[in-house]
Amino acid sequence: MKSRRLKIIIGFIIILGGGYTMATLWKNAAGAIPEGLSDARIQGALISESIVSLSAKSVSDLNTINQLDKAGKYTEALSLTTDVIKQGQEIRDKAVALSDQIGTMTKSLSGVSSLEARQALLDSITSRLALVSRLINYSGYLGQLLDVLRDHFAGVSSRNGDVAHLVDQINSEVSAINSFNAQATQAMEKFDKILGE
Repeated sequence: MKSRRLKIIIGFIIILGGGYTMATLWKNAAGAIPEGLSDARIQGALISESIVSLSAKSVSDLNTINQLDKAGKYTEALSLTTDVIKQGQEIRDKAVALSDQIGTMTKSLSGVSSLEARQALLDSITSRLALVSRLINYSGYLGQLLDVLRDHFAGVSSRNGDVAHLVDQINSEVSAINSFNAQATQAMEKFDKILGE
């Protein structure tokens, strides 16, 4: 009788322990971040910040080019224009790298079991995609502007009205890029808060 009672108590303890272990594992799995997501989000954030920094530098350089043009320093302006072209290529390369990270983040969506956390991740992905889209527009306008400036400094043609319009478009795209980057960052902060990171 004593042996039977001991077996029942041991069985009960095992069931409780197993239940607790299962509940703990289930809870941890529900809040876990899928493999690959952590690295992709960190890399994506770093790349986005680099894009924001490079695009801001390009805008600053364009203002300097404008001042050099007004001062008649065409050689310096043309040299700086060449630097801005290189920055534009670097920004395009970073956009490709960001797209890769967005792809990894998108694949991780289904691994996030919390609907609220999944929505925050989706919001971040959407903002990063919008950033890339605006970056494509930015690159197009920058390319057009640099062609106009190069022609102007080489004495081929002068379309000053185009310059002002293109600079406005570039500034608008840079503002949008900054805004989408901030939105993506806020969404990931919300994601972390939901999962208790």
